[in-house]
Amino acid sequence: MPDADRRDIQEKQLLNHAAVKEQGPLRGRSNHAGNMSHSEKKFQEAICVLLVELCERFTFFGIVCNMILFCTVKLGYRNYQAAIVNMCFVGTSMWTPVLVGWLAEFPVGRIKLVCICMFLHFLGTALLSVVAFPFEDIYIDRRHILHTLTKREQKIVFYFALLTASLGIGGIRAIVCPLNAYNLEDCGPKELLSFFNWFYWLVNLNSAVVFVSISYIQQSVARNLGFIIPFVSMLMAMITIHMVRDEMIYKPKTDSSLLTTFGVIASALRTCFVRYRYFGGGMTNWLDHAKENYGGQYSETQVESTKSLARLFPLFAFQILFRTCIMQIPSGYYLQTMNSNLHFSGFVLPVAAMNVISIVPLLILVPILECINSCLFSSKDSGHSPTIYIVVGQLSAALSVMVAGFSEIHRKHFPQVEQTLSEEVLLVSSMPCFHLAPQYILLGVAEALVTPSCSLLSFQLVPERLKGISMHFLTLFNGAGCFIGAVLVQTAHTGTQGNWFPHLLHEGKLERFFFFLASLMMVNTLGFWTIAHRYSNLNQDYTSEFRGSLPEEKLLNHEKVIKHYDSVQESSPILSPMEKT
Repeated sequence: MPDADRRDIQEKQLLNHAAVKEQGPLRGRSNHAGNMSHSEKKFQEAICVLLVELCERFTFFGIVCNMILFCTVKLGYRNYQAAIVNMCFVGTSMWTPVLVGWLAEFPVGRIKLVCICMFLHFLGTALLSVVAFPFEDIYIDRRHILHTLTKREQKIVFYFALLTASLGIGGIRAIVCPLNAYNLEDCGPKELLSFFNWFYWLVNLNSAVVFVSISYIQQSVARNLGFIIPFVSMLMAMITIHMVRDEMIYKPKTDSSLLTTFGVIASALRTCFVRYRYFGGGMTNWLDHAKENYGGQYSETQVESTKSLARLFPLFAFQILFRTCIMQIPSGYYLQTMNSNLHFSGFVLPVAAMNVISIVPLLILVPILECINSCLFSSKDSGHSPTIYIVVGQLSAALSVMVAGFSEIHRKHFPQVEQTLSEEVLLVSSMPCFHLAPQYILLGVAEALVTPSCSLLSFQLVPERLKGISMHFLTLFNGAGCFIGAVLVQTAHTGTQGNWFPHLLHEGKLERFFFFLASLMMVNTLGFWTIAHRYSNLNQDYTSEFRGSLPEEKLLNHEKVIKHYDSVQESSPILSPMEKT
């Protein structure tokens, strides 16, 4: 019996070994198929995220493109009030992704939060359609018309619609379409710059379609029904999200938190103030006050990570005024275009169509820059430093605003003519609107050079755990630029009694506002140029310094040194047995 049992066991082992050999290739094929399905799933996910991103930008630009014309003609706002509303909406739409990103860290459920934000965006676009609907043009009979909203009710619904729409935009950008969803962690500087260039190229191509098509529909064909188009576009985005809901909702890593970063900064400021007041200074970095060793509440890892982010704050700060200049396209430049002659070969151009002129430089420059980088630089070389692009772009923005001031002086030299916009007759300058093209082109060049380069620096010069948070901070500072622009408009109008930002441009001095903003932007450019050397090297000084300063990596290096010392100690013939012990 023992011999028979032993034979049975050996036969079973041989059969199992043969089965394993036969299943080996099949198993390899199944793994290959699994890898293919995983890669296809990732590709479909990226395509869906990009489609939702484009749909969201389509709705956003559709709301923004003719908001000033809508506010002045439909709601009876003055020019400076309409410009302030437009800039505040854009700024709020930049800040809400940060707010929703913070809410997503709580156990609310990302899917539920996305559904709430989609509903808010749907509600906002629907209410904008209600505000824009031409109730006064629809008659029941000769004596009665449909109930129309009063100006006060229209303004209340309008502001509520903008708020809900901006909250919905924040949810889509923060949860569905964050940059981390494109799997950029393993990309080098050159690949990242290429990604940001083509990403913003697609976004601006989308906005060009919006500015040409939707602005014409809103202004000429169906002036009060134009806001229905963003509503329909949002429905497309909702269907896309519903189709691939489980695959496209990005789940970030939990090793970093936006709330933790803010907590480190607040704790450091509080402890630093107390120590400086009662004990004096003495620390090399003010963020060290947040460490547990110095009376703070956070670990050394969290503080060191926040230090790497804090080094980018000067870069972010110098983007505030640049964003204020960019916001002149839908505000100050828009008013100039609206008060110029829009007739071209018997056709009335949409006011927002002039924005396409600022988009053309980006659509042209991106392929050219990509060809130059691919031909002149190897794959390991990141090319020119992004700070060079930022300095040149900010200088171009300053020149653009300065040219806008001279164009305003030139525009007022032309006689006034009557022009109909959205069934309203306005007195405008007879100067063709194409005379304003140089300022649009210069600002478009600035946008094409600065925005991708600044995104690259924000994403590359921080540890992997803070890349998403770094982009959030860049968004916060960009949003602050929009609100600073609104404050400047309000201050210029109030301080000069409406002379620097007038309601009737031919009766005021709008060019003085442009010259003032250009001088501020020139100072801003010189200030950034003095600190640009801090962000010149993408591979050695910053990446290695930021990542190598973390405590766990210091510990690994320390262990390597100890092992190396032990190996040398064991192999050294000079040390005596007593020294080894």
